[in-house]
Amino acid sequence: MIELEFRRRPATLSYMRSALRFRPGLGTGGRFPEIAVRWIGHRVDPRQLHEFLTLSGLAPTTLQPLLYLHSVSFPLQMVILTHRKFPVPIWRMLQVRNHLLQHRSLPADASMDIAFRVAGQRSLEKGTEVDLLGEARAKGELVWEGLTSFYFRGRTGAMDIASPPVQAPEPSGDLVAELRMPNHGRWRFGAITGDYNGIHLWDWYARLFGFKRALLHPQRVLGYCMERLAQGNCEGMLRLDAWLKGPVHYRSEVRLHARVSDADTTFALTTEDDARPSILGRLRRVAPGSRLVDIAGRIAS
Repeated sequence: MIELEFRRRPATLSYMRSALRFRPGLGTGGRFPEIAVRWIGHRVDPRQLHEFLTLSGLAPTTLQPLLYLHSVSFPLQMVILTHRKFPVPIWRMLQVRNHLLQHRSLPADASMDIAFRVAGQRSLEKGTEVDLLGEARAKGELVWEGLTSFYFRGRTGAMDIASPPVQAPEPSGDLVAELRMPNHGRWRFGAITGDYNGIHLWDWYARLFGFKRALLHPQRVLGYCMERLAQGNCEGMLRLDAWLKGPVHYRSEVRLHARVSDADTTFALTTEDDARPSILGRLRRVAPGSRLVDIAGRIAS
């Protein structure tokens, strides 16, 4: 087990420099190393929270939005993905799913310890996924969980029948919003997440990878969805599951469809470029004691 501890936000330059190291690949039957990182004593910067709300289309609030810890803790995930023992280069990794669970409302001035670790992997037909599981604790109390799944092409073993662990909802529902995505804040949002991937910053760079132009960070797009689905309501126990299916470009016209029931709200975001959803999601209240990962290490549905 590799364990790292930080008393302040990990420096972007250090892990971006590490990302340039040679990576041998995972290999057939290979396992991702057990890496765990912890950030002791994170306290919200009010200016950063205001910036996050503004750039994510969220209304001002005295509570931390569900997506905020997911975004501000992303440098911990970057530390894992760029560690010298991590066998796959980060530029081959694609973020495909987010599962977020808020155990209680979090005031904007809460102080927390945040930790992430490699929690699991699975082989698919054409590639492999790895899960990074995060927890935030306030005075020892578990207040937030986040699980991010990353995909890279290349088989590493027999296909896992149980993949994916949680099925995405069907893309149906009523039209609840039509909007044009912004064309600003690329570097400012990168400063919040520590994710300075060029596909989020420069149109010319994104085109090198086959995209029409630069893409918004997924957390930012989800903020625009959340504001229109929950009207900024982030109180109590709340779970968000999101499947990242395609790009959302700056300046693109998008449509948000949603289906509301007593159990949950499911939603689909489509863009002008593709009738297929770029994001599918489910937002719901959960029972006290719920967790993202069960005792056997499986992602709870």
